Amino acid sequence: MAISWLTVLQAVPWSDVIRNAPKVAEGASKLWDTVGRKVSPRASPAQTTAQGTASPLETRVATLEATVADLHAQMMASSQLIKELAEQNTQLIRRAEINRVRTLWLAGVVAVLGAALAMLLFSSVGR
Repeated sequence: MAISWLTVLQAVPWSDVIRNAPKVAEGASKLWDTVGRKVSPRASPAQTTAQGTASPLETRVATLEATVADLHAQMMASSQLIKELAEQNTQLIRRAEINRVRTLWLAGVVAVLGAALAMLLFSSVGR
């Protein structure tokens, strides 16, 4: 069963989305600041030694450190993406609100012009 886009858009609580957009952007910025301050793990001496001379424990530790460094890089990229998406969401919400106000204003102008046209037509019919 296909749901039309209009139905989906009407189901969204836009007032809540607009009200919470700055909070989302602020939270994403805080996440980015927190993640950005953390220092990524550095290569240990065990990583730089030849794999043949390192003990199994040193090899395992080196592998785990490399994995942690990779995960940290992924976390940094993800938090940067979240921050950018939150900023884009805030801009989108701001533009949607501007368009909503413009649409209401335009509807008012059209209503006034329609009423003026109707009065003009009815006054000319009576003559």
